[in-house]
Amino acid sequence: MKRFVKHLPLCAAICCLLQTNGYTQSTWQMQPAPIQTRWAKEVDPENVLPEYPRPQMVRSNWQNLNGLWQYAITPKEAGKPTQFEGSILVPFPIESALSGVKRAVLPTQRLWYRRTFAKPAIKDGERVLLHFGAVDWQTTISVNGMEAGNHTGGYQHFLLDITDLLKEGQNELLLSVYDPTDQGPNPHGKQVLAPKGIRYTATTGIWQTVWLETVPAIHISSLDIVPEVDGGYLSLTVHTSQEADDYNIIAEASADGVQVGSINGSANQPLRISLPKARLWSPEDPFLYDLSVKLVKNNTTTDQVGSYFGMRKIGIQKDSKGQERIFLNGKYTYNLGVLDQGFWPEGIYTAPTDEALRFDIAAIKGMGFNTIRKHIKIEPDRWYYHADKLGILVWQDMVTCASLQPEAKAAFETENAANVEQLRNHPSIVCWVIFNEGWYTYDQLRITNWLQATDTTRLVNGHTGENYGKDGPKNIAEKWANSDLTDIHDYPGPGIAPALPGKARVLGEWGGVGVPVKGHQWNAAAGWGYVKITPAEMSGKYASMVKKLKTYETEGQSGSIYTEPFDVEIEENGLITYDREVIKVPLTTLRKIHAPFTPQAYSKRLLPSLALKDADTASIPDPNRKQFLAILELDADVKKTKNYRALAENVSDYLSKGGTSFSPAKISSMAKKVFEGTDDATLLTLALKWMEKAVDMERNSFTMSTYANLLYKLNKKEDALTWMEKAVTLAPESEQPDYQEVMDKMQKGENTW
Repeated sequence: MKRFVKHLPLCAAICCLLQTNGYTQSTWQMQPAPIQTRWAKEVDPENVLPEYPRPQMVRSNWQNLNGLWQYAITPKEAGKPTQFEGSILVPFPIESALSGVKRAVLPTQRLWYRRTFAKPAIKDGERVLLHFGAVDWQTTISVNGMEAGNHTGGYQHFLLDITDLLKEGQNELLLSVYDPTDQGPNPHGKQVLAPKGIRYTATTGIWQTVWLETVPAIHISSLDIVPEVDGGYLSLTVHTSQEADDYNIIAEASADGVQVGSINGSANQPLRISLPKARLWSPEDPFLYDLSVKLVKNNTTTDQVGSYFGMRKIGIQKDSKGQERIFLNGKYTYNLGVLDQGFWPEGIYTAPTDEALRFDIAAIKGMGFNTIRKHIKIEPDRWYYHADKLGILVWQDMVTCASLQPEAKAAFETENAANVEQLRNHPSIVCWVIFNEGWYTYDQLRITNWLQATDTTRLVNGHTGENYGKDGPKNIAEKWANSDLTDIHDYPGPGIAPALPGKARVLGEWGGVGVPVKGHQWNAAAGWGYVKITPAEMSGKYASMVKKLKTYETEGQSGSIYTEPFDVEIEENGLITYDREVIKVPLTTLRKIHAPFTPQAYSKRLLPSLALKDADTASIPDPNRKQFLAILELDADVKKTKNYRALAENVSDYLSKGGTSFSPAKISSMAKKVFEGTDDATLLTLALKWMEKAVDMERNSFTMSTYANLLYKLNKKEDALTWMEKAVTLAPESEQPDYQEVMDKMQKGENTW
C-alpha cells in the first residue's frame, strides 16, 4: 500500500502500551483493547490454541506447552533475571491484550520467558523434541540452566532435541528474546514501534504454539510433496533425522477413506505414487487426499506421520485471443483477491482461536473472492491448512527487507528461503511475491531467478506494484524482470497492468476505500482511508469500480487484489470491520458483484457460519457526497481522458464547500496527476491550493514533495526548494535518494515531471 506518514516520537507512540507493574501478576486477565472479536472471550488459559500445530505432518505423541508462563523485561545486555514480573499467556505477543501484559519491548531491552514442565515418558532410544511455531526475533533457549540452542528469525518454526538436558520430574525452560522490531536488520513486515497509518503494533517474542514431541532416534523429519498433474503422480520425498539405509518408506494415498495409491521405497529419495485420474484441487473443488507415511525397519513400523496433499498445477498460458493468462489445472482462472494483513485487535499477530483463524478465510471466500494475497506476513501452518481445506488461492508475500544494509539483505534472503521451504507443500499457495512497491528492493533479477529455480510449481511475482518503485528500470519493458506477472498498484483504481510477452497482467493492489463504522473502530479520531465514504454509498461505489475491473479483465488482466478484507487498527479500508462483526456491503450484494469473475456455488455453504451484521446505511453526513463520488470517477479516468480541468475545478469546488471525505494522501495523489499531466498555470494553481490544505492536515514526504513540485512548476523555485528539503528529511531511508534526486533537479533548473 502506498502511503508515507510522519512518524511520531517513539516514546509518545508507545506510551499507550506501557503499564505500571507495581505488583506481580499471578493470574491471567485479558488487558483492555479498543475493540475485540467474538472469539476473545473464548480464550481459556488452561486450553490455549489446543489444536495440533503441524497439520501436514501429524503425530499422536505430543504435548502442548501453551498457557501461562512467567515473563520479565530487562536491559538488553542483562543476564537472567533473578525475579520475574508476572504471568504471560503464551503464545500471544507481549504487546497484545490477550497476553495479559500489553507492554512494548524496546530495542534496548530483552524479553525473558520461563516455565516448568514434566519430563515426558520416553522409551530407550527415543528423543524429545522442543518445537516453536515462531518467536520474533533472536531467541536463546535453555533447559535446566544449560543452553539448548538458539534461532534467528521471526516467522519460521524451529525445533531442538532437548533429550540429554532433561531430568526426572520437573524441568525448567528459559527463553531469552531480542527483537528490535523496525530498528534493526530483521524482516518485520508491518510491525513498528510507533504504529500509524499502514504500520501497526509490534509483535515481540513467542507468537505461535510451543510444543513437545517424542520420536524415535531415527525418525521422519520432513516431507517434500510435489503434485505432478501432467505426469499423473505425486512426487514424495521422506527425509529422516539420520541416514536410514536399513529402513524403507511405505506411503499410502487415500480418498474418502479408500486407498488410491501407494509406494514402498527408500527414505531421502524421490518416490512416485501413481494417480493417473487424480481429482484436481481448485477453489470450486478443494479436494485433498490423505497421506500416511511410515518408516519401517525389518517389517516393523518405527515412525509414522499423517499428512495430506492436493493435486493442482498453475501456469501462464495464452487464451483463445492470444492473451497471456493465469491458468489453474489447464483452465483460465481469474484471481479475484484481497490483501490480507493478518492482524487481530486482541492478539496482534496471533488469532485468539483456531476458529477465528479459519473465519478470515471463510469470510473472504464467502464474499465471493477466490484469492488471498497474504501481505508481508507468514502465518501459522494451520492458516494454510484452512486455506487448503476451504479452497482459496494464496499469493504469499516474502517478508520485506528491513533496509539496504548488508546485514538486512542477508537476513531477508536467509529467512525467506526458510519461509519458502516451510510452506512449499501447501496446494493453496500458487504464487510467491518477492518485492513490494520498491521497499528496499535490490538484485531483483537474481532473486527472482533463484526463486523460480527453487520452486518450479508456482508463479513468481518479482515485484508487486513496481510502478511505485522509483529505483527500477525506466523502460516499462524492462520492469518485472523474469517475473511471471506484470503487476501494478492503483489507488483507488482500478487500473490495468501493461502487457509484456510471456507474463500475465495483474493489479496487485487497488481500492483502499475507507468506510468508518461507528462503534467498531480502533481509533475513531485517527481512522483513515485513501478516500472516505459512508456505508450507504459503498455498495454503489464498489459495484461501479468492479464493473470497470471487468472491462480490464476483458482487455487481458488476469487478477486483482482489493485492499482490504478487514480494517486494521486505524486503517478503515476493510470490507469488514476490524472486530469481524460488521460487513460494509451485504454479503449477497458482494457475491452478485463478484459473480462475473468467479463461480459462487461452492462458497455459498460458508455463509451461515459467518454471522456478520450489515452496516447501518441510514446517515450520510457530508452534503456534498454526490460531487465527491463524481470526482472519484473523474480521477480514476483522468490519465486516459486528459480532462484535468474538470478534475481540478471539481476538487477545488468541493474543498471550498468544506468537503472532508478526501484524505491528505488522496488530495496529494490527485494534485500529482494535475502536476504531471498539464502545464496550465491556472489548473496548477488550483492544485497548489488543495495541497496547502493537505500539508496542513498531514506533513509527510509525499504531501510536501507534491506541494514542492507544484511550486516549482509555477516558477516559485525558492519556496519549492524549502518544501522539498523538508520532504527529503522526512522520507523513509529507502526513499530519500529518490526525493534527493528531485531536489537536485530543482537546484539545477531541470524538469521534475
